[in-house]
Amino acid sequence: MRSRGAGGTGQIRSVAKALKILDLLATTQKEMSLAEIAQKMDLPMNTLHGLLSTMGDFGYIEQSAFDGRYRLGVRLFEIRNAVANNWDVRRVAAPYIQHLVEELEETVHLVILDKGEVLYIDKRESRQSLRIVSQVGMRLPAHCTGVGKVLLAYLHPSEVKRIIALKGLPRYTKNTITNPHRLEAELEKIRSQGYAIDNEEIMDSLRCVAAPLREYNGKVCAAISVSGPAARMDGERLQLVIDSITRTAAEVSAGLGYRPVVGSDANRA
Repeated sequence: MRSRGAGGTGQIRSVAKALKILDLLATTQKEMSLAEIAQKMDLPMNTLHGLLSTMGDFGYIEQSAFDGRYRLGVRLFEIRNAVANNWDVRRVAAPYIQHLVEELEETVHLVILDKGEVLYIDKRESRQSLRIVSQVGMRLPAHCTGVGKVLLAYLHPSEVKRIIALKGLPRYTKNTITNPHRLEAELEKIRSQGYAIDNEEIMDSLRCVAAPLREYNGKVCAAISVSGPAARMDGERLQLVIDSITRTAAEVSAGLGYRPVVGSDANRA
């Protein structure tokens, strides 16, 4: 039989009940007796016992040999790892990056932080006149790139200090931030607004807007950016780019399994 519940008109009742049991055990985060589960689920004991036995056969539920209480099974851990392995940031981000290039007609980069530097793992170039001198596999400093500043912003302060001690803050243009205290203030601003701007800090006449990508556990794992000539990335056009990159970053993060907690400060951690 099929239920007509709020979850949709095609629900299979037994499957829905099994999933609700998993949700219950995941939410309570403790072992529960058959009677406790039956009370919470408002299910007859014989029906519940059948569901738990079947779920146990497939490894989704385990029963303690000492007191008979139920807990989540190891199969869920195996599935979690399989899902995490499939959430490859480059693969997930690819269609969103291409759409961003087509929407804004500017160059888009995808980077990760590696050994205190930004490592470019994808690049989609626009057909506009300015071509950005970058390529997949290239490394650049973190302190003077939009993507780098975004990735630094969500590190622990001690890790940022370690990177500065290791790499320094060399100047590339007159706008490069070379003072640790100024960089600290810049990173705080980035966390507050949720994006970074490279205002001709690594290359004259080049402006970049970058936003963080979060994986399923909320950690920032990569960053995407839109780069173009400063003259073109200004005023209302700059705001359009900011809106587009932050929206796209949220969409990619959702594709990576990230679900913001309502009421939390999503720009931190």
